[in-house]
Amino acid sequence: MTGLNGTTTALKTALRSRAKAARDAAHAQSEALGGAAARQATQLLLGFLTPHAGKMTAGYMPLGSELDPRAAMARLHTRGPVAVPVVEAKAQPLRFDLWTPDTEMVPGAFGALIPASSEPVVPEVVIVPLLAFNRDGHRLGYGGGFYDRTLAKLRASGPVFAVGLAYAGQEAHDVPVEPTDAPLDAIVTEREVLTF
Repeated sequence: MTGLNGTTTALKTALRSRAKAARDAAHAQSEALGGAAARQATQLLLGFLTPHAGKMTAGYMPLGSELDPRAAMARLHTRGPVAVPVVEAKAQPLRFDLWTPDTEMVPGAFGALIPASSEPVVPEVVIVPLLAFNRDGHRLGYGGGFYDRTLAKLRASGPVFAVGLAYAGQEAHDVPVEPTDAPLDAIVTEREVLTF
């Protein structure tokens, strides 16, 4: 790539390694304190999503040092249906399959767990993992564009509320933004809820 998009892509690539190191450090600190940050983020997320009770909500199965939303997902399941993302193909939007705390899970693409039996659904609320975020509602992902394509597709059909879930230590002031990057409606950390 050349030009502005090439520059933005290069900036994103450089930021990803720094962002992953920052997330790893925040995760390690939380774990050293018995998962305190994850519990605090879960409580803030649950409170924040109360107005969306009963809506189809998509969480995710955490990879590596991603903030684990499963405790929140289990509680959200008592309020309404919950789903998890499934990668169907490279450079394609995600599919979402119905999930419960008792769902049998098997390894899917990129090592993320997916339901053994697929029941596709369309979420109205999507909890989004990320590497870094800024206070304008933009996130940095892994570079596959899965969530950007997914949110664009979902939003073309109706309103979808996208909430990033992250450690406060994942905030970055230099998140590069491209026209295809789907903004978030909110970001929840262990310290605060940001809305846009």
